[in-house]
Amino acid sequence: MNTAAVIRSEAEVERTAQDRTGEGSLPGIPDPASVAPRDARQLSRQFFRRLAELEEGTHEYQYARNTLIEMNMSLVRFAAGRFRGRGDDMEDIVQTGMIGLIKAIDRFELSREVEFTSFALPYIVGEIKRFFRDTTWAVHVPRRLQELRVELAKAREELSSRLDRDPTVAELATLMNIPQDEVVEAQLASNGYNSASLDAALTGDGPEDGEAVLADFIGVEEEGLQLVEDFHALAPLMAELSDRDRQIIHMRFVEEATQAEIGERLGCSQMHVSRLIKRIITRLRQGMLGELGCA
Repeated sequence: MNTAAVIRSEAEVERTAQDRTGEGSLPGIPDPASVAPRDARQLSRQFFRRLAELEEGTHEYQYARNTLIEMNMSLVRFAAGRFRGRGDDMEDIVQTGMIGLIKAIDRFELSREVEFTSFALPYIVGEIKRFFRDTTWAVHVPRRLQELRVELAKAREELSSRLDRDPTVAELATLMNIPQDEVVEAQLASNGYNSASLDAALTGDGPEDGEAVLADFIGVEEEGLQLVEDFHALAPLMAELSDRDRQIIHMRFVEEATQAEIGERLGCSQMHVSRLIKRIITRLRQGMLGELGCA
């Protein structure tokens, strides 16, 4: 049974329990999933208002929460439609978007004075994008290169139709207004978009070559390569820091100064330096994981 069916089943149970106990402060909605989006927005405010008053775990709380989920499923379908044609099963995309919808419902507060639709869509779209980021790329590729790959594909398609041939690296670089080495880097990153099985058979040109598998030609993992990738991802994030934040990072991790020594040079306490370093590291970590800007 899929997520929507489970939610619908639970909602029916809670509505039955509500009728049995006489809890009538919320309207009974026979089929919340069929409620028109305009009506859903109005009803959602009523259900959110009541949800904030109810004790979690009660029958009426579950009824209100499940009804909110069903009434707003159209938001998930709308968001999922933006990703149609990506080659993945739409049902998987919708199920992933439902996770974002549920997170939005659990975190929404009427006091925000914002429409729930405006609040929920970033959660839904973010969850779907995370699904593609985690499942589509065969190997880990820095976010910067993932985005550059998309722009490269658009530029190649435009130039190919205009020139009636495959564009050169120089032509792509000119159109995208980036250095040629970045175009090459994006082309290499595209190789991480799909993968072949390590057991895939590789047949030689002649019968005497026999048959081998891909795993036979893969060397040992070089630990230094991960550092190179991390440096590439970290560089633009460091550039966004203030001069003082970069100075603190340099003193702590390059000069290996203690927090007390950094505090003396900056004219502040060791405790304040500790808080500053923690804040900077958290910001850099979020950037490396591609979470900056997410709700």
